[in-house]
Amino acid sequence: MRLGILGTSEIAFRRFLPALSKCPDITYAGVASRTPEKGKAFQETYGGCVYASYDALLADDTIDAVYVPLPPALHFEWGKKVLESGKHLLMEKPFTTRVQDTEALLKLAEEKGLTVHENYMFLYHGQLAKIKSLIADGTLGKIRLYRMSFGFPMRGQNDFRYKKELGGGALLDCGGYPVRLALELLGDKLQVVYSKLVQPEGFEVDLYGSAVMENEVGEVAQISFGMDNAYQCQLEIWGSKATLIAPRIFTAGDGVKPTLIIRTSFDESKLELDADDQFLHSIESFAHRKLNQCSYMISRQADLQDQIK
Repeated sequence: MRLGILGTSEIAFRRFLPALSKCPDITYAGVASRTPEKGKAFQETYGGCVYASYDALLADDTIDAVYVPLPPALHFEWGKKVLESGKHLLMEKPFTTRVQDTEALLKLAEEKGLTVHENYMFLYHGQLAKIKSLIADGTLGKIRLYRMSFGFPMRGQNDFRYKKELGGGALLDCGGYPVRLALELLGDKLQVVYSKLVQPEGFEVDLYGSAVMENEVGEVAQISFGMDNAYQCQLEIWGSKATLIAPRIFTAGDGVKPTLIIRTSFDESKLELDADDQFLHSIESFAHRKLNQCSYMISRQADLQDQIK
């Protein structure tokens, strides 16, 4: 598979391409850049071609797949063009900004027999598999409550996350992480029973928010998120026997050995896990995925985010 990138984003340069270089099933073909200097920096570091426009990259018949790390408001437009050009689509989260647009892209991919992938990397880290096993083997007892939180300090209002026209807002950025984790742990029948988004005066988008979700058997997830907050990146699972805390559930990079904390009424233990490359495993999942295997969960993610709005 030969893959091209639309846009010279920081995540493509700093995170995606280093991980891609470790994936033998995908060859990096090049990047499309509207800024020649940025395209040259990509080429000097990672090789590949520099395309003068996004359309020029999509017109290259030697490219099989495209990674789209553009601001969220551009995801539908360029995701549609990727699929219409007959190329597989690896979309940076969120897939789109509206559930209707997400459904339209999924339908188009199905019609054309193309694979799509939404890049929530944490799903592919070994710590999540370990957490699932601790739930399944009864270490925590019966689960009483899930709490997920992800937030970070203000990055400056010039950042696309704070611009309405670019698809900004806490829900579509950091909020998508706990929503997707709740889907993974509580199942696809999850529904939103309460939500609140806060847009302070002087801002175009929501800066923080929270929601309560419940599945078909009555299990509850409380999620919170924000992009003008003290940093937090945590999963807490409160059980009848013990509580599990994962302090780096979303952002354990390839050099980080995450620690799981297990607390009972009498003691506390720490379980240090191996470092893992979640970005690489997400790319590998895209490369190996059977046709649209993940489309349903992308759809459910979009639906839940729409319910929270």
